[in-house]
Amino acid sequence: MTSIDTSSASSAGASPSAASPASPTSRTSADSASGSGSGSGSGSDESRAFEDVVSDGVSPASLHGPVLAWFDRHARDLPWRRPEAGAWGVMVSEFMLQQTPVVRVLPVYEQWLARWPRPADLAAEAPGEAVRAWGRLGYPRRALRLHAAAVAIKERHGGDVPSDHGQLLALPGIGEYTAAAVASFAYGQRHAVLDTNVRRVFARAATGVQYPPNATTAAERRLARALLPEDEATAARWAAASMELGALVCTARNEDCGRCPLADRCAWLRAGKPAHDGPARRGQTYAGTDRQVRGKLLAVLRDAVDPVDQASLDAVWDEPVQRARALDGLVADGLVEPLEDGRYRLPLG
Repeated sequence: MTSIDTSSASSAGASPSAASPASPTSRTSADSASGSGSGSGSGSDESRAFEDVVSDGVSPASLHGPVLAWFDRHARDLPWRRPEAGAWGVMVSEFMLQQTPVVRVLPVYEQWLARWPRPADLAAEAPGEAVRAWGRLGYPRRALRLHAAAVAIKERHGGDVPSDHGQLLALPGIGEYTAAAVASFAYGQRHAVLDTNVRRVFARAATGVQYPPNATTAAERRLARALLPEDEATAARWAAASMELGALVCTARNEDCGRCPLADRCAWLRAGKPAHDGPARRGQTYAGTDRQVRGKLLAVLRDAVDPVDQASLDAVWDEPVQRARALDGLVADGLVEPLEDGRYRLPLG
């Protein structure tokens, strides 16, 4: 996922439970950009990888204890971290939290799980209903992907979210990050779970730089694997805890080093917090973009019971070329279906 400021967007980590040893956090790194590089690997190879990239004086063990202890005290109580959420609740949260702050996700998540408590419930509905229920979370293709994943879970796995990482990865709409996150947060497995928050914590604490690269690198994946505790349950906890630390303390802007459990061993802080000297960090814009127009068009279709005529869509945006381009994009993405009579609706199948 595209890297964005996640100081308010991450919900990392869960409280331990029999069903969910560690639950997820809000996500701001996409599967396409931040593959988790999950997997155990050999201990000696991981140790060498760690030594190749970290600052002097930093060891995995020196980071684990303080972060896990901090997480025990400060982890947020979020619905997808509770035992009753189950693997489906974890998966839904992972889709919704991509590039979307927790505060916006919470009401939609609650409504979604109340309506579709299991994958088969969502699979039984038209994909357009998923788009409608997605509301204003943004990036509505996530709704279609989640619907497609629910259909595949029903057809391939008897309606239960699989625990096997490879089977998760084979589901529609699920990339390396989400597969690793669900396997770790829902099933307590040992995977490197790299979202933007985790990458930032590792960049600062272990390698001494302010920000990670714009796109996840092989070196970051090696570092994440090297930092994983050997014990599965502890590794799952670590994935959640490091994510929560990046969401609440080691934020993209206005980091609170005074509250950080790693302040006495953070390589970046020890170096005097040198300013970022890499490529410019990508920002996000919304006003006046095709994305804004798409959102306005979809809002009309979500609110409509019947198909919508062209005039109703034309009324949402004055510039006709941009409006037509945005509508064509929605159709191409499968979010809108054009009808033969010139009207439009959310997709039925």
